[in-house]
Amino acid sequence: MRIPTTTYRIQFTPQFGFENARAIAAYLADLGISDLYASPIFQARFGSTHGYDVVDAARLNSELGTTEEFEALVSELQSLGMGWLQDIVPNHMAYSSENHYLMDVLEHGPDSDYTDYFDLSWNVPFGDRQERILAPLLGDFYGVSLEKGDIRLQYAQTGLTVNYYSLKLPLRLESYTKFLTYNLGKITRTLGRNHPDFIKLLGILYILKNVPSEVVGKQRQDQIAFIKGLIWELYNTNDAIHEFIEENLKIFNGEVGNSDSFNLLDELLREQFYRLSFWKVGAEEMNYRRFFTVNELISVKVEELRVFNNTHSLIEKLVEEGKFTGLRIDHIDGLYNPLQYLERLREKMGDVYITVEKILELTEDLPENWQIQGTSGYDFLNYVSGIFCQTENQSAFDKIYHAFIGSRVDYASLVKDKKHLILEKNLAGDIDNLSILLKNISSKYRYGNDFTLNGLKRAIAEVLTLFPIYRTYITSDGISDSDRACIQEVIRQAREQVPLLQNELTFIEKVMLLEFDDSLTQTEREQWIYFVLRMQQYSGPLMAKGVEDTTLYVYNRLLSLNEVGGNPSHFGISVADFHAFNQKHQATWPHTMNATATHDTKRGEDLRARLNVLSELPEEWEQQVNTWSYLNQDRRSDRHGFAMPDRNDEYFLYQTLVGAFPFDDREQSSLVERVKDYMIKAIREAKVHTAWLRPDSEYEEACASFIEKVLDPSISGQFLEAFRPFQQRIAYYGMFNSLSQTLLKATAPGVPDFYQGTELWELSLVDPDNRRPVDFEQRRAYLSAIREQLKTDILGLIRELLNHKTDGRIKLFLTAQVLKARTDYFSLFQEGDYLPLEIKGTHADRIIAFARRQGNQTAIAIALRFLTSLIQPGDDPLGEAVWQDTHLQLPNGTSSAWKNVLTEQTLQATGTLSIGIALAHFPVALLVSAE
Repeated sequence: MRIPTTTYRIQFTPQFGFENARAIAAYLADLGISDLYASPIFQARFGSTHGYDVVDAARLNSELGTTEEFEALVSELQSLGMGWLQDIVPNHMAYSSENHYLMDVLEHGPDSDYTDYFDLSWNVPFGDRQERILAPLLGDFYGVSLEKGDIRLQYAQTGLTVNYYSLKLPLRLESYTKFLTYNLGKITRTLGRNHPDFIKLLGILYILKNVPSEVVGKQRQDQIAFIKGLIWELYNTNDAIHEFIEENLKIFNGEVGNSDSFNLLDELLREQFYRLSFWKVGAEEMNYRRFFTVNELISVKVEELRVFNNTHSLIEKLVEEGKFTGLRIDHIDGLYNPLQYLERLREKMGDVYITVEKILELTEDLPENWQIQGTSGYDFLNYVSGIFCQTENQSAFDKIYHAFIGSRVDYASLVKDKKHLILEKNLAGDIDNLSILLKNISSKYRYGNDFTLNGLKRAIAEVLTLFPIYRTYITSDGISDSDRACIQEVIRQAREQVPLLQNELTFIEKVMLLEFDDSLTQTEREQWIYFVLRMQQYSGPLMAKGVEDTTLYVYNRLLSLNEVGGNPSHFGISVADFHAFNQKHQATWPHTMNATATHDTKRGEDLRARLNVLSELPEEWEQQVNTWSYLNQDRRSDRHGFAMPDRNDEYFLYQTLVGAFPFDDREQSSLVERVKDYMIKAIREAKVHTAWLRPDSEYEEACASFIEKVLDPSISGQFLEAFRPFQQRIAYYGMFNSLSQTLLKATAPGVPDFYQGTELWELSLVDPDNRRPVDFEQRRAYLSAIREQLKTDILGLIRELLNHKTDGRIKLFLTAQVLKARTDYFSLFQEGDYLPLEIKGTHADRIIAFARRQGNQTAIAIALRFLTSLIQPGDDPLGEAVWQDTHLQLPNGTSSAWKNVLTEQTLQATGTLSIGIALAHFPVALLVSAE
């Protein structure tokens, strides 16, 4: 197995394809990256900017380049000794006209060869639900869209389709008869009954009416293709038939303003295997499983072996050929049976590096029976960020926040409320489906016969709302102790919350724990198991939408803590907990990924590092934020005595501005639009005053106007004069947090992952802001210059970098130097023990240090934090004059001779090491013992 030394995440887009990646491969290798970590590169919807809306996993995305360009990229990486870690998407595909598997299902219904590909109500065992598959893709109500002429019938070589802008859905074969027989008398009179082409048309109608129902699969496909071919031939060779079809299209498509003229098309649409509807319908009525609450992403039944084999055929081929050297599994918790999937994947792919996107709560562990190398790194992200938050100031920040917004907020209660909101507004249809399934089970059970559908729905909702983790992993093979304890605790809490549903909750507990009665038949036991595995697929989406995509935009005490996989009720992480986390990783998941930014994070890693500085300055932050609000009070809008934005959104905005304000004045021109776009997304996600389902344009416009005004020097010069000095001060200290975070990521147990562009300062907001183009030419030039100066005067280079910190080269220098060390001491960092180091002296709480040891080789990483009360802005935290008597205890049995591989300076130390000496030239240190 090839274990990456370092990964670098690239977001492939139509504007940045295989050729672009090949052009930067040598730069990445020079930086010290061992493996390209690619966003999904399989055929996606046209114009996809992320690749997760796959339409065919068995083909490369043609918008990213040709097969030859892909091969050239692979060859370039291999010539540089680099690997390829590929992000794959087993859970879902795009609900799109380009998805030919899905279009086949919508055209042929249950007779399609691909019905079992998708998680449809048609496929639910123990039930008989054959209603039309929902297509909630309209931008307005169905009737309105129809009569506005937005839904139109069209004809082409592929047949008759229903078109709604770019959406194109096929008509079932039976509908051709209705279309072709309409006004048939006219073409009869035009051609005459004996005309050969008219006879052909009658023959086609006869075939259409008499396709045997027992004809299925390939034979049916061939017959349909034959019929469509005959119609297309007549359409192209006979002007009268061409005119007949075109005229029928015009008639069926109706006349705007004449409601009755749309009856024909309406009747035709009601015959289909799908039901076009307003996209909001999907929130309350749903008969296919989605990715979270995204109607445009339909879930795949990858648990079906045929589906697994088909969707992984190209991946397997590229792994076998050595082109993919690792796989990252997207949204593992969405799968019906993650353990089964991972076992099949391991069997198919062999001894290849595998990580999963798995959100773990702070004290939650990965299942030990998963045959993987670890996670994609969100757990590390929250731990490493948390140690830069000054935990002792939690109470002060509670008071500041509550005073500013004018109310007290309890995080746990807020989470529960927002999860209930998502269940009611976004997942109501999905919960209905679970309730129906449980009702079918309970009706066959003596003690559950009286349960009502409403009671079961309320009980299920309460259980899912109280789930403290993304999901459990109960299967027919049994239940782990941790999952059992989780279920029991959730049920205990639910009984307290809804005491009137005691019996329903007891039954749910019994089912979830698979406590079968002896009287149950094998079929009934399988029905219980199906419900449990199904239930587990919905706790994750609820956590994601209720917490990450709602609560984290409402609970704004300190935004650096509001991150994917984070829990902002924990005001930071202790150094002891950080060390314990790393020791656990080294013992159990030594090759897991360590991330500090991803394509999904709420804000850039250096923006987060800035905001953590605020935790050190509660009194000053309170004074500043209240001053800003006072200065900007006239910039807010008023609606019936209610000020817009509200105080909570205003508090969110000020933190965002502190974090996102660029170093380079040239970037400020784009800041206003970026922050406006971000703010609209944030307040919609918060779902307080506006939402995706019910946008409030007045509130949104008021927020956008507020941002424009406060960032306009001609209007808000007084605010900016007050804001900028404080913001620049926070940004200064934030740079040191960022350097420390980079060092810790690159030296802790695991594989450090760098999101594209983060080798310089990364102040992006949430997607799509974090997918803006990266200036790789600038980075290449910076690195080349650094490499040249390293050869002659490293200390002079470091002084220059320290004097020009804001251009980001200092972070690039650190990244290159620490990654070189990871390569030079490969085994030490990949396999070495993790030893927390004791710090003593005046400033002990400002230092984080640990050793990595393997045999006689030891490396020591030294990072710093909490500098606002140690140095003034403009000063550097270097030397013994700053650090005084602060020192660390060296591990027993280590050499007295050390080399700082960042500065290439040597030093002597026995027993203890002075922090001032270790940090004589650079703000962090990586020492390696002499051989």
